[in-house]
Amino acid sequence: MSRMGDVLAGFHAAWEFESDSVLIRYERGIRTPKLFQSLGERRIPLRALSGVTLTPGKRGTVVLRAEPRPGADPLMEAAAGQLKEGCDPYRLVLPAERETLAEYYADELRAQLTPGDEPVDRFLVPAPDVPLSFKAYDGKASFDGKTVFFRWFWTGASSAKWKAGDQSFAVSQLSGVEWRSPEVFEGHLRLLRSDVASPAQADQDPAAVVFGLGYGPVHESLPFAAAVLAAVRERGPAAVVPAAPRRDPADIAERIRHLGELHQAGLVTDEEFSVKKAELLAEL
Repeated sequence: MSRMGDVLAGFHAAWEFESDSVLIRYERGIRTPKLFQSLGERRIPLRALSGVTLTPGKRGTVVLRAEPRPGADPLMEAAAGQLKEGCDPYRLVLPAERETLAEYYADELRAQLTPGDEPVDRFLVPAPDVPLSFKAYDGKASFDGKTVFFRWFWTGASSAKWKAGDQSFAVSQLSGVEWRSPEVFEGHLRLLRSDVASPAQADQDPAAVVFGLGYGPVHESLPFAAAVLAAVRERGPAAVVPAAPRRDPADIAERIRHLGELHQAGLVTDEEFSVKKAELLAEL
């Protein structure tokens, strides 16, 4: 392996190579993706990686990417493939003139890894540190490592949530977490309970907070989801991140009507309206 403590600095992050891990430190600059700023730094054990690639990037760059094993990282499990390329925490973008140096480190890493994409049976990458909290559109979510709390906002919460009151969920009550990216219509974070069926709409579910369109610092919601998922998984094998269920056509029609109201009120641009409507129709 390369000398312990070697650092490869790129745009938005730097990788420090150690004997059994890679320490990724993310920049806090204004151009750095907000998810990276929220993560701060992450230590990735080499056993959590299955490979590394080096490919040409955009506008005179190269991209070094480590490939996490399925099931190794609670953050990637919670994301469930929804992260855009620019927010992938395993990508390091470098100026093209550093390609030779990047290739050297890629080769050194490959020599230390066990190839293959077989899923692992437990998380190998540490979950984000608690306590964690973030503000969604309809409430504030907080997690202390043992219990998740939802406190509703009168400006955003549905009448169903107000009627249910503020919520607390012990990790022992949960079977998993469903995170739907804030960049899509109806993004939300939902806590899954093995003995309780979830309502179809997250804004009617007291075990979910919704993000709203372009609202709030919801980049903090994915590390939050990862920490909860890791805590649930430590209790046993029941934690899952299920695919979003197919929606009832009547429900889709109602959501499009609501989207149209937001459009008419000037809260959604023409482009956002077209994109979100297409996303909803694709769920039919």
